[in-house]
Amino acid sequence: MISIQRRTSLNWQLIAAQFQGLQGRHPATWRIIPRLLCAFGVSLMVVMAGGWLVWTAQWEALASGQAEELRQKQAFTEKARQSGHLDILRQQKIQVQSQVDKLEQQLPGKSEMDALLSEINQAGINRGLQFELFKPGQVRLHDFYAELPIEIKLTGNYHALAGFTSDIANLQRIVTLDRIAITQLREGVQSFEGVVHTFRYLDKDELAAQKKIAEDSKKRGNK
Repeated sequence: MISIQRRTSLNWQLIAAQFQGLQGRHPATWRIIPRLLCAFGVSLMVVMAGGWLVWTAQWEALASGQAEELRQKQAFTEKARQSGHLDILRQQKIQVQSQVDKLEQQLPGKSEMDALLSEINQAGINRGLQFELFKPGQVRLHDFYAELPIEIKLTGNYHALAGFTSDIANLQRIVTLDRIAITQLREGVQSFEGVVHTFRYLDKDELAAQKKIAEDSKKRGNK
């Protein structure tokens, strides 16, 4: 046991002796162990520098690729879920389009407005009402339709006035009434005032003008 300890101590002394007197000497003249340790240190620094300068960018690219892969998987899962409801969505689209078509049929064109105004006037006459005022206002243009308010004032008995409002509501075209006021004039005779709102399609020129206004407004908003 003592012999082994002496031999180990001797070996360490021989190794330590190889590191003595190295200062000021060229590494090529060093003994084998210092030269091996020096080569190992230089190699380690080269590996570390390579990892810092080269592998770091590759690691970042790998992380970015993994994140993109996860995003694509999530997008695929969402599209697969949506495709499962595709038939239902198509059916809903058909239903909505059918409702839109029905509403569109209730809007007259510009050339049909005179006929609509005549129907409103005739509805009052058929009920035995007397028109005191029938004054179309300023046309209001919206994105896809135009609105024409008409101030009206009629006189007649209550039942005739109620029948008139019912006839207006049952017109094939969309017509609404608001700002209604009823005043008792005398026994059995009332005055009916209100605003009738009629609606129609925009013609091609009006649609183009509205589109241009919307685009100009959007451009001003982006400045």
